[in-house]
Amino acid sequence: MTILSKKDIFDSEDTTTKTINIPEWNGDVIIATMSGFARDRFESSVLGKNGGMNTANIRAKLVAASVVDEKGKLMFTEDDIAKLGKKSCTALDRIFNEAQKLNALGDQEIKELAKN
Repeated sequence: MTILSKKDIFDSEDTTTKTINIPEWNGDVIIATMSGFARDRFESSVLGKNGGMNTANIRAKLVAASVVDEKGKLMFTEDDIAKLGKKSCTALDRIFNEAQKLNALGDQEIKELAKN
């Protein structure tokens, strides 16, 4: 077993991407595995008060946390979420479902998030 150095860790490419066709938008988008920061931001945005879930705009929130440009930089900011949430639910669902798979964020993980 190789013990990694800090440089090894920072230099490793650990992001997986997937290109998805979105016919409603006449093109493709690239989604990526979320960074730790993006995952934490997403999780904190869906936690409601009193331990419940805040599912308002959950699709737009996950899309914003997962869609990247060709250089791998997140395309959307938190300020874009409300506007993004007004886009086609069919298009958002396509991205949401693929982003859930790519980020190992299934229904069970969302339920666990709500419990914690």
